[in-house]
Amino acid sequence: MNGTSLTPQEIKLNQLKEILPEVFAEGKVDWEKLKATLGEDVNFNNERYVLNWAGKSEAFKILQAPSSKTLVPVKSESINFDETENIFIEGENLEVLKVLQKSYFNKIKMIYIDPPYNTGNDSFIYPDKFSETKVDYEKRVGDKDAEGYMTKDGMFKKNSKENGQYHSNWMNMMYPRLFLAKNLLKKDGAIFISIDDNEVHNLRMMMNEVFGEENFVAQFVWQKKYSRDNRPLIGTVHEYILLYSKVYDDFKTVRKLLPPSEESLKVYKNPNDDPRGRWRPVPMSAQAGHATKSQFYEVITPTGVKHTPPKGRCWSITEKKFNKLNKEGKIYFGKDSNLQPNLIRYLDEIKGFVPWTWLPSKDVGHTDSAMKEYFEIMGKDTVFETPKPSTLIKHLMRMVLDDDDTILDFFSGTSTTAQALMELNFENKTNNHFLNVQLSEEIDGHEKYKSIADIAKERIRRSSNKILEKEKAQKEEKESEILFEGEKQDQKLDIGFKVLKLEDSNFKQWRQLKNKDAKALEEQMQLFIDPVAANATTENMVCELILKSGKSLNSKIEPISDFHLINNGELVFMLEKANQEIIDEILQLHPEKVIALDKLFQDNDQLKTNTVLQMKDAGIEFKTI
Repeated sequence: MNGTSLTPQEIKLNQLKEILPEVFAEGKVDWEKLKATLGEDVNFNNERYVLNWAGKSEAFKILQAPSSKTLVPVKSESINFDETENIFIEGENLEVLKVLQKSYFNKIKMIYIDPPYNTGNDSFIYPDKFSETKVDYEKRVGDKDAEGYMTKDGMFKKNSKENGQYHSNWMNMMYPRLFLAKNLLKKDGAIFISIDDNEVHNLRMMMNEVFGEENFVAQFVWQKKYSRDNRPLIGTVHEYILLYSKVYDDFKTVRKLLPPSEESLKVYKNPNDDPRGRWRPVPMSAQAGHATKSQFYEVITPTGVKHTPPKGRCWSITEKKFNKLNKEGKIYFGKDSNLQPNLIRYLDEIKGFVPWTWLPSKDVGHTDSAMKEYFEIMGKDTVFETPKPSTLIKHLMRMVLDDDDTILDFFSGTSTTAQALMELNFENKTNNHFLNVQLSEEIDGHEKYKSIADIAKERIRRSSNKILEKEKAQKEEKESEILFEGEKQDQKLDIGFKVLKLEDSNFKQWRQLKNKDAKALEEQMQLFIDPVAANATTENMVCELILKSGKSLNSKIEPISDFHLINNGELVFMLEKANQEIIDEILQLHPEKVIALDKLFQDNDQLKTNTVLQMKDAGIEFKTI
């Protein structure tokens, strides 16, 4: 409601929408569809099966525009910064995905995201002015307050359903992020995306375009509620999770069976004290659609009762197989030994289950359990976005992750993904890693936390402490026990995380001048003399050069006198001083590549010339910036 009356035009459009809803797209009349619906001879322009929306071409330009941003380490907010391989990045996720392209290309095993659902009340970043320049866009999404937190003014746009490009705005936000995320997945990797009815149809179409329709794996239905509510029409008790693989054939080869849930194990009992342990009866009849003659025979129970398959059905095993199992005592005829035959399936025969697309709340949790879990960790006085239960995320992880894999979540929220991964590592004695990305979205009027990212980091810290407490209790319990053959040895848990923040580059950026301003040109030329930004630090430059060299954020960094050795000799950075003594020390280490600041050789051309020749003779790539 906007307080104004309807115009005659709006009244007519509403009447037309009631009669011909199919001719409207995002609230506007599609004239070609209207003509076709009214029976006119219309040739649709560019007629083919294609997904299109307002602003799609600009979304392409946005994803293709390079980023000059970098990541800077924040050790004071981290846990075990130098040892951990878990990473939390604070920053706008589109820019972060661009920054990660070189270092994490084809490195991620699993992506899980829970993006805005576009319910009409969501506020998210989307470029609503497609004519604006990249500089203007970066300036707008980079708005910060005096303390460095992202502000909502000018950054977050509420995408209400009254908006003329309601679906298009959401798709323009999602498309470049999905496109860039795909580049990071391994060949056998997969992406899971939570969504609801508002955009699931558009998301399927968009994912088919970005990932390929042939790489669609499943659309899971998650039962998020377990009790009825008082909605006047229909209660919504489910959401969806889309699963796409990077390359379907490679994904199939690593598909994993899931361990049985506690609920599913309840049917396995041992009423007759069978020495083989718990078992369950499985009816032996089956549909007779593709049965052979050997599956139709008479079965006689121990009490002499004769059974044949019911009409339209057959026995699930051949007569020869039945006789063998019956001799082994693996056929069950009921308590009185006169019922139709059942196969006995022992619990120790169950290797796992193929994942189902139905995810009931009793197996994977629901919204209430997610809230309870969150409150137990963070307390009820914290601001939060509705999280997913960690049990749901762990269920998805079990389908894909093995060991020493990385999961990326670039709509991290309160970091349920990080908590779930650390718990799964503890339970399975694995060593997988998380890479979470969350915007430093400002929270209004909260005393403890100033941003969603602050809440996410604190949740990781508290989850880590809970796991350490469990590990301690488990070790005390096992102190007097003998480790059985084949049982996994205890391993050092990685419950730390590195915090990095998206910031401007440590190096001055060359700008294309629009006019012949002599002063501006002089300033640009200074970049060739000293490219280092005024606020740059050596530590931050090392991190940026690691990223731009395509190395992992978990690279091993060794400060040695006046240079930094990366990954035991893959790289050397000279950023503070250059002399022959330092050059000789580097040559003895024989790294693959050396990157040095050109200004270190200022007024010493002879040293630079000798360094270039010495590096070349030693087979070392040498570059100055």
